[in-house]
Amino acid sequence: MTDQHDYSLLRHNTFGIEAHCARFLEYASEEEACQIASLLKDHTEPLLILGGGSNLLLTADFPGTVVHSAVKGFDVVQEDDDTIVLRVGSGELWDDVVARCVSNGWYGTENLSLIPGEAGASAVQNIGAYGAEAATIINKVEAVSLADGHVCTFDAADCQYGYRQSRFKHEWKNRYLITHVCYRLSKTFRPLLDYGNIRSELERQGISDPTAAQLREVIIGIRREKLPDPEVEGNAGSFFMNPVVSRSQFESLLADYPQMPHYFVDADHEKIPAGWLIDQCGWKGRTLGRAGVHSRQALVLVNRGGASGNDIVRLCDAIRQDVKSRFNIDIYPEVNIV
Repeated sequence: MTDQHDYSLLRHNTFGIEAHCARFLEYASEEEACQIASLLKDHTEPLLILGGGSNLLLTADFPGTVVHSAVKGFDVVQEDDDTIVLRVGSGELWDDVVARCVSNGWYGTENLSLIPGEAGASAVQNIGAYGAEAATIINKVEAVSLADGHVCTFDAADCQYGYRQSRFKHEWKNRYLITHVCYRLSKTFRPLLDYGNIRSELERQGISDPTAAQLREVIIGIRREKLPDPEVEGNAGSFFMNPVVSRSQFESLLADYPQMPHYFVDADHEKIPAGWLIDQCGWKGRTLGRAGVHSRQALVLVNRGGASGNDIVRLCDAIRQDVKSRFNIDIYPEVNIV
């Protein structure tokens, strides 16, 4: 177990912002998570449970304790003719999970390729991309209760997953240390190709019936084309959630913007890409102080160099105000602002 004080979080946030926490604890096993629960049983200072830092914006030094998982491991815990259940340590890099699944012929993660972060975050954030969400493959979540150190196992239904939401983000926030996530994966490949420009890119490459490996490589290529490398230009990927609007508001907007991209949610709601809304407001490629909007994807806010967390927040607020003024739509950060 790691226990350090006045610890730099620079390598723990992909925005590349220098900030320190008063104490940093890291667990590499269920037993160490239980030890941390005992250490923090009566804590009163602020607590931040941190994954890979790819969904985090630090606006100041953190005056309390940061806890991070370093639990590793991949184990098949259940298998039949049609499916397998893979138990993954919460500290494993998410894209390593996808790569292993694809290479072994276990399907369901392909569209989630190259999403930054760690496996534990998939259970908290319900990560998603290109028409897929982690909630559809999560089977169980194993965690340690900070209140009493007890080991808990939650079914996916217990977690109440929604669009980029779960109970771990709300009433369960800072109550559990996730140690493992179990994913139920199919042995039959059923590609999801109708989101974004997946089909057009496959056609460009002359692929009509892709394998899972080909679909993964296409999605990796699309993401790399659109999203900056955090090692080069600090960012947290998609900064805003795509808003879901009522059917009546959507139809009104579509009358004014017939080329507006959109995605069916249900009979009463439609999803509109936040990146398109931001682009229409003229923000793509613009800079405000040391923070900016990526030139190829308006959904991504970037650190141009030396930006503070508050610089990013000011840019976020200006964008939200413009989108609200033009479209009467509220967009909300997907990123955790601390």
